[in-house]
Amino acid sequence: MGPSRFKHSKTFAGADATGYNTAHIFRAAGRSWLLLALDWRTTDQGFAWADAVIKAHPKMPVILTTHDMVWSNYDDNVFPYESGDPEDNAGLSDHGQTVWDKLVEDNDQVFLTVNGHYWPPGRTKKKNAAGNDVHMHIANYQNRYFGGGGMIRLYHFDLVRDTIDVETINPWILAQDPESRNELGAELARVSGPVDNFSVPIDFKERFSGFVPVPVRPARPAARELVKGTLAYWRFDGQGAPGTALTEGQRIRDLSGKGNDLTVVSVPGSAADVLTWSADHHPDQPGHASLRFVGGRNPVHGTYLTTGAMAPLNSETFRGGYTIETFVRMPLDWDAGRNGNASFLSRRGSAGAAGKHGRNTDLNEPLVQFAITNNGREPQFNHYPTNDTYPTTNWGHGLVELKWWHLAVVNDGRFTRLYVEGAPVVDNPKRLSVGLTSLGLPWLVGGHEYAGAVDVVFHGNVGDIRIVNRPLAQSEFLTAR
Repeated sequence: MGPSRFKHSKTFAGADATGYNTAHIFRAAGRSWLLLALDWRTTDQGFAWADAVIKAHPKMPVILTTHDMVWSNYDDNVFPYESGDPEDNAGLSDHGQTVWDKLVEDNDQVFLTVNGHYWPPGRTKKKNAAGNDVHMHIANYQNRYFGGGGMIRLYHFDLVRDTIDVETINPWILAQDPESRNELGAELARVSGPVDNFSVPIDFKERFSGFVPVPVRPARPAARELVKGTLAYWRFDGQGAPGTALTEGQRIRDLSGKGNDLTVVSVPGSAADVLTWSADHHPDQPGHASLRFVGGRNPVHGTYLTTGAMAPLNSETFRGGYTIETFVRMPLDWDAGRNGNASFLSRRGSAGAAGKHGRNTDLNEPLVQFAITNNGREPQFNHYPTNDTYPTTNWGHGLVELKWWHLAVVNDGRFTRLYVEGAPVVDNPKRLSVGLTSLGLPWLVGGHEYAGAVDVVFHGNVGDIRIVNRPLAQSEFLTAR
């Protein structure tokens, strides 16, 4: 299948002098990909040509197909596959070692190779000179019924899920009427064993960052984020070296200029380093910093922040609507018992003291709590509106650890919606909820009050926090581009 076969294809990018080695470029998922189809016994001249093609396209990920690369180190006496490690059951052949040495190892762009020649199918991966994985797969079905009957291996690249989903099908058999397929054909219309149908996790941005660096969104000045109606804006950049602790009484200024500064408060007996400055941040966060809380319960420990007794935000009831945004990240040691139902933002004052009652009312809980629950790290916004005696609760879905999440609550004066990464959650109740009830008491960042006392401190990182006295569109969120 040389140049004469490919010359009319829009993806054909050239061939070497022999015509046995060809290059193909295609666009998918917003980027260009280079596929090199090499001769079955590539010469030094062929390797030199392939290397030159890669270097001529320095930002393209490369897939390499060749006849002989890796062989399965289990044999076809075990069929279907049922022994060993299905993710690592192949090794470089003699010729494959040559391909590796002369082309693959030093070209970080090559991330996937597919070959035949050997059976049964198998796969492995090997670190290249840059320390990155190269995935190497055998797709050969000549030992199957009808010599494979034209089986096809399909690779589905999902750059959102960071996964390649691989399946093996037989179009010849699938095209037959199911009632007319013979027994062997019916068995092999789709092959579902672990070496034929599998998924390969790849962090594409990280894997390709050596030749296509991921652009880092720069920090944005606070003034750009002070949209109309901003009542409080707290961020944590430029105030302390990463890893150093905040101290009792230290203040963090409200950048909105409305006077809602925060003051550091420690639970008695807490370690000195349970609240520290951090350089970690959400990639779309305006301020490139956060606070790292190491808090919990049983016993209560940690350090949190509070607005002052006379802060204007304390008495705000938001009857015209509001938007509350922040960024959070949970560590791997987050525990439902120790850290569940801890607020990253809450309003002091209990429901009972405000005269609340009725269904789902807990008289001792705070009037407003934006928390990570003990139910699979689901975000929850539980609030007592001014128009009713019992709470409205917005629930999100489970949030994985070690990932930054942007959370936003938007109330348009009637209904409240919770957003995770700009997407509305399913559990946004259709219930009239006007404003937020206030007893004129402070707001807490990282602290949660129950029955008038702090009963748990947040565990994780908290980034920029902005509170606005009107509903914002998603295009106005702190993550907006």
